[in-house]
Amino acid sequence: TAASGAGSSIIGILEVVESDFAKNLAKEEAQEADAESEYQKVTQENKITKATKSQDETYKTQEFKSMDKTVAEYSADREAASSELSAVLEYYGKIKERCVAKPETYEQRRARRAAEIEGLKSALKTLEEETAFMQRGHRSGRRHAFLAAN
Repeated sequence: TAASGAGSSIIGILEVVESDFAKNLAKEEAQEADAESEYQKVTQENKITKATKSQDETYKTQEFKSMDKTVAEYSADREAASSELSAVLEYYGKIKERCVAKPETYEQRRARRAAEIEGLKSALKTLEEETAFMQRGHRSGRRHAFLAAN
């Protein structure tokens, strides 16, 4: 009976160990199932994130290509407008040169006025000479006028 008592105590210990193993096994299986579920969830989220980012990359690539094309068009338009502006400004400069009166310098005004005064003096001298000539010719001019009238 000592052997049966020892056997039953060993069986009791083995049953407790079996119970602990079963409990730990169930716990480990539940944790494994939870971990598997979490892994599947994270894997699915990663797939979705990867697909989203891949699609974003595609759209952004298209967008930057479109923007590059737009920038190239705007650059060409700007160059054309710039060359047109240069031509217009050059033409405006030529027209302005011809149309806008430039103020005379003091020296130019002085020289012009001196020439004008000299011309007036010359004209006055000529008029005085002609007046003197007319006065001398005026006395004999009556006789010619009298003869021309008859």
